[in-house]
Amino acid sequence: MQKPLPGEQSPVIVQVDRWRAGLPPDAWPDGFPPSGDVWRRDVFAVADAYRAGSASPRQLLTAVLVWGYGAIGYGPWRAARSLAADPEGKRLAYALEEVSASAPDEDALRTAYRRFRDPDHARLPWLGPGLFTKVLYFVGYRREVGGVQPLILDRVVASRLPDEAGVGRVSGWLSEEWLAYLRWAAEQAQARGIEPDAVEMAVVNDR
Repeated sequence: MQKPLPGEQSPVIVQVDRWRAGLPPDAWPDGFPPSGDVWRRDVFAVADAYRAGSASPRQLLTAVLVWGYGAIGYGPWRAARSLAADPEGKRLAYALEEVSASAPDEDALRTAYRRFRDPDHARLPWLGPGLFTKVLYFVGYRREVGGVQPLILDRVVASRLPDEAGVGRVSGWLSEEWLAYLRWAAEQAQARGIEPDAVEMAVVNDR
């Protein structure tokens, strides 16, 4: 079992059999927890494998969506639709190109965010900012580096952020709103001596 990250209170619990039955066999990530208890480190392990070339873009997307949807009933159906629109994983690989190698800077993060919104090259059905920022988080985050790091921005996070975080709406965020939030989280992390993703978790948990 993976250990929780600092600030992570519990795993996401899913019905693995139900998820596997609803998705193409090639999209299921190797070594993903059969127990159905999915920690962030489990998804990071798949993201690491993706960057190393030993996991496919589709396996990466599955890992993120299983964790992201969790026990929500329509999760497998929507995930299957997202995967079906990218049968070879080329759109996802293109979107993640700038954040898959070295530690991504703000320009790389902006490019990746905008690519995920581009209907001609990378956008996938049922994969809006609330989910694709999860993909960016797991692929682009570099622990113990500090500075601006990609973080999750979904409706829960947005609804609990303070005004100074720079997010002015509950959905449909522009890349600059996301980056403003990342800068705010980086400042908070430095001031508190914690990781930027621990700031995101504290926001979600109202701490």
